Amino acid sequence: MLVPVLLFLLGFVLLIKGGDWFVDGSTAIARKFHVPELIIGATVVAIGTTLPELLVSATGAASGHGGIAYGNAIGSIICNTALIAALTIAIRPCPVDRESFKVPVIFFFVTAAFYAGTAYITGSFTRLTGIILVLIFAAYIAYTIWNGKRKGLIGPQAQEQEEEPSDGEEMPGWKMALMLVVGAAAIAVGANLLVENGTKIAEALGVPETVIALTFVALGTSLPELVTAITALVKGHGALSLGNIVGANLFNLVLVSGVSFAIKPFTLQSLGGKTIGGIPSSLAVDIPVMFAVMALMTIPALIRGKLTRFQGILLLCIYAGFCIFQFVL
Repeated sequence: MLVPVLLFLLGFVLLIKGGDWFVDGSTAIARKFHVPELIIGATVVAIGTTLPELLVSATGAASGHGGIAYGNAIGSIICNTALIAALTIAIRPCPVDRESFKVPVIFFFVTAAFYAGTAYITGSFTRLTGIILVLIFAAYIAYTIWNGKRKGLIGPQAQEQEEEPSDGEEMPGWKMALMLVVGAAAIAVGANLLVENGTKIAEALGVPETVIALTFVALGTSLPELVTAITALVKGHGALSLGNIVGANLFNLVLVSGVSFAIKPFTLQSLGGKTIGGIPSSLAVDIPVMFAVMALMTIPALIRGKLTRFQGILLLCIYAGFCIFQFVL
């Protein structure tokens, strides 16, 4: 039992450092082409910080562990929103640019409705579902780039619109590429360690692998988002943090889940785990909680244009209750 735990923790470390290097490299490239902060947060940084979830879920799906693939994606959305974003909001509430915030939020809820409808109506996720989700991901990226160019936010003309000058010297091209490659490699190795040893730990503890994925694995793969959020807070870049959280949540649905389903379709009944009145807890609890925490974070922000400390505290309480349910109830 000790060896799987140590390897599980090593996987965490590799995911954190790999995500950190990948984000630094990709962000440096984006800034080189004068992409503004909010768009970097919603696309480049969000993709980089979602890579751990993608690799973990894809590895889990390929090795036949559907519970890891499903639980990691849903658990990461809940963790990103009700723990990471909640901590950010509780510590330092910030204003929200409603116009920029609106598009990724709309994409998320439309996709989540399709995802939930598929789960509740069919009880399964087919390869076609996975392909549709990946196509939504491609559409979101294409729209974000097109909209950025349309508004003059991407390209050389955007340089004059940057709010702050670049700090220090620009990172050389070879270093950007090295950070991308090494970061991606560390994430891949860390993901493999997490899946293999997370499954062993679940078996030793006698709990479903879905529970491990929804809590420990989801928290581990969400650590890059946590690091990014804390760094953004310290530097006063609230837009980057919020854009990253919403973008990462969307990518967990469309990219992480989509790739996983395309690799290995599965049914929710096959995941096992808790049932409530004969209904899998994934349908009775996990998906409703995902909708609830995202609605609690985004809808008031879109209405009032700001996030409050009360929202952060309430989200943290929901996350605590969710974790207690997974292990105790």
